[in-house]
Amino acid sequence: MFLRKRCRHSSRKWQFLLLLLMLGFLLVMVTVLNPTAKDLNKEGESLQVKSIPNEGYQVDFGEPQEILDTQEDSEQYLSMEGLSPFISLREDELLVAIESPTGKRNHTKVKKGYRMVRQQSRKQEEGRQMQDSEFLLQSHLVKEDGSHNQTDAGEQAIGGLEMYGFNEALSKQIPLHRELPEVRHPLCLKQEPSPNLPTASVIICFHDEAWSTLLRTIHSVLDTAPKSYLREIILVDDLSKQEYLKSSLSEYISKLSGVKLIRSNKRLGAIQGRMLGAARATGDVVVFMDSHCECHSGWLEPLLERLASDRRRIVSPMIDVIDWKTFHYYHITDLQKGVFDWRLDFHWKPLTEHEKKVRLSPISPIRSPAVPGGVIAMHRHYFQNTGGYDSDMTLSGGENLELSIKAWLCGGSVEILPCSHVGHVYHADVPYTFPDEEIIERNKIRIAETWLDSFKHLFYKHDRLACLISKAEKPNCTDRIQLKKRLGCKGFLWFISNVYPELYPVQDRPRFSGKLYNTGLGLCMEYQSEKDALGGLLKLSSCSDSINQRFEYNGMKEIRFGSTPQFCFDVRHEEVVLQNCTKEMENSSQHWDIKENGMIVHELSGKCIETMKTALCLQKCNKEAIQIWQFDPSYPIEKR
Repeated sequence: MFLRKRCRHSSRKWQFLLLLLMLGFLLVMVTVLNPTAKDLNKEGESLQVKSIPNEGYQVDFGEPQEILDTQEDSEQYLSMEGLSPFISLREDELLVAIESPTGKRNHTKVKKGYRMVRQQSRKQEEGRQMQDSEFLLQSHLVKEDGSHNQTDAGEQAIGGLEMYGFNEALSKQIPLHRELPEVRHPLCLKQEPSPNLPTASVIICFHDEAWSTLLRTIHSVLDTAPKSYLREIILVDDLSKQEYLKSSLSEYISKLSGVKLIRSNKRLGAIQGRMLGAARATGDVVVFMDSHCECHSGWLEPLLERLASDRRRIVSPMIDVIDWKTFHYYHITDLQKGVFDWRLDFHWKPLTEHEKKVRLSPISPIRSPAVPGGVIAMHRHYFQNTGGYDSDMTLSGGENLELSIKAWLCGGSVEILPCSHVGHVYHADVPYTFPDEEIIERNKIRIAETWLDSFKHLFYKHDRLACLISKAEKPNCTDRIQLKKRLGCKGFLWFISNVYPELYPVQDRPRFSGKLYNTGLGLCMEYQSEKDALGGLLKLSSCSDSINQRFEYNGMKEIRFGSTPQFCFDVRHEEVVLQNCTKEMENSSQHWDIKENGMIVHELSGKCIETMKTALCLQKCNKEAIQIWQFDPSYPIEKR
């Protein structure tokens, strides 16, 4: 009995020792097969950088994200030197990751000024690997022109619509480097770029953008922009939440020469995100581009060509349409200009027949009241010196109109270039919700209060929500108004008269304009400013080119002082004066009727304007020469 127990005890002992030996062997194997970063450094091994695939979306999971340590060396990442005061972002609010200039990096080295973020768990990483394996989809459904087979596309569900606003499932099947059909005018192909064109920094701001469209945008720029002109691509990650836009994107970007990635640790929006990118840019020209675009061959050179000849221009390519459902590329055949209405909503408008006839060439730049927001190019110093975007605007919406109006009024110009084409995916719907549904309205209110002058009432008349918001919370536009004065900008009346006359409301459009000439005395009517606190006096004086002698007669039967449309002809004690326009529709003392014989009849009293020495008064109509007026033909008479 004793021997049997002893043998059983000895057998258990050997089993325990054998188990220990097996565990030790497994530990040795794990150590050999998975050397530590320290061992790799000692052996001089480095992470192998795989070549970038022509198609598909092979993703490697790289190092953790890199955070800018603001305790030291922060200024090297966001230099404020030479920038206008519009830059209001603090360096300690930025999360920055920058590519290696050679496209390679040692993943075990912690750079000065950075600290490491905790690695994700193995379970999380495996989940992401399964998610990103979906990018390895076959491209057999894609035809040579990059479009999708219609039958198969119609059968599959539209994936990603709710999140991205377009068919993201189909987008993942589109080649990363797809060639777009040639759509440019034959004359464009004969154009040779001038030597020594300026360099460009392409800035792409994104928030939770789909992996496929973001990468296709990046590679589209790299594939089509000549290396001699493309200084860099700057990606601005506006606090994306999607996991694939974190370490996976950093790893992918580290392999692309000339591509930089800046991350923000708070939601900025496209407006401030673009400003952040512009502050980091080193190219002569900044090109702001949405993160769901595809560039056509030769798109960059025409933009640089126009900016090289005049730094005060803002230019945009022809924006072709990439269908959000099928991802077909649709070429815009009609020549169009960018316009906006009194709700401050942007629209495309075909050129009129007259505008087409006066063009020197079918590929001549199109003079445009506004540019779209998708792709905009301008000289970097011009962007900075004219105040950039309005930094008090929130997220996005209306910034392209503010930029366009400011350019026109402050000595610049805006153009659409027919020889430059970029495709843009227009979302089926906004792919994310703003924290405040009234953000765009507030941005528009800032435009109205800063730039529309006395015409802002038309904006509030057409946009009732904006009217209610403006009454409840008056925006502070002091900085922008001071910028307007500092730049010596013109009034919005100049914009309507010289850039976009069609914006003028029909009832307000001038039927006659110019100097009011009295045939009896040979003198012109003139506004005597700052002579009367109750109303501006009108007098007769020798005709001149003075701005105080320019008047307009509109469809509302008002005679306005041309340079400040809030002043209208009125009557006080039988004397004709200028008073604030009242907008009364009936029985207004500011309504006049200009007869074909030249008499100006006051509708309320039935009397005519007559000269009395150098003053103006109302008298019974008698057709005498001192009651006969005409708009001087030296100023064009506009009959509408």
